[in-house]
Amino acid sequence: MDLKSVVDKPHAVCIPYPAQGHINPILKLAKLLHMKGFHITFVNTEYNHRRLLNSRGTNHLEGLPDFRFETIPDGLPFSDADVTQDTPSLCDSTSKYCFAPFCNLIRKLNDTSSSKVPPVTCIVSDGSMAFTVDAAEEFGIPDVLFWTPSACGLLCYTQLHLLVERGLTPLKDVSYLTNEYLETTVDWIPGMKSIRLRDFPAFIRTTDANDIMVNYIIREIQKASKASAIVLNTFDSLEQAVLDALSVLLPPIYTIGPLPLLTQWVLLGYLVCPDELLRVISIDIALVTPNVM
Repeated sequence: MDLKSVVDKPHAVCIPYPAQGHINPILKLAKLLHMKGFHITFVNTEYNHRRLLNSRGTNHLEGLPDFRFETIPDGLPFSDADVTQDTPSLCDSTSKYCFAPFCNLIRKLNDTSSSKVPPVTCIVSDGSMAFTVDAAEEFGIPDVLFWTPSACGLLCYTQLHLLVERGLTPLKDVSYLTNEYLETTVDWIPGMKSIRLRDFPAFIRTTDANDIMVNYIIREIQKASKASAIVLNTFDSLEQAVLDALSVLLPPIYTIGPLPLLTQWVLLGYLVCPDELLRVISIDIALVTPNVM
């Protein structure tokens, strides 16, 4: 393939939040984009990259000429442990420290004479890595946020700032966990009638006004409003009322679910899959331990 044909391809940089349940869906989406003609750069954190290579072998992420893997630091102190990282610490760190190395990676990729890849034309990012919205603005390219929760889960996230403003969280004290307070009905959310506080993500059950997770999600949702589009792993008839409510709050929303079924159809050959290697590329960062279920 000559350099001109390489440079002319659209190039999506795909970056998941660095946890297994986020990596897998964005990898599936990246494979589908590759099948539609995109050059893909898939970005892992250095920590997860080391875990993956330790688990699956040094050749596991060699990929394809137009489906490549890169890494950036997550901002946390170096560790060679093979464990899932602390979620609040990771959320806080990625939101503060990943922007600069991510921009440096895009600059490296855009130097086509040395990178030998097309210039980056868009970013496909986990919704929980919304620093990419600022990066996209800096480079003048679109940023699509892929939120891995359900549409209902995302709509709950959009309401967190109202829970705080109306004094429903943080909790006054730990007794509110057991005194039926969590049965309180939240009645103002379109598409989610009679939802209770206990139905919201568990991190609202905090007594700390400076809780990392609550404040982190509020900030990520604020940045999501500046994204080019939102992608959800659902389908319209499953969550239509909720999708209608989200459409008023967020940029254009595209439903692509159920993603596992769609990917299976493509990669198992029901649709044309010319690259056999693409079918078997996987990212499993769990430690492979013999004789352990």
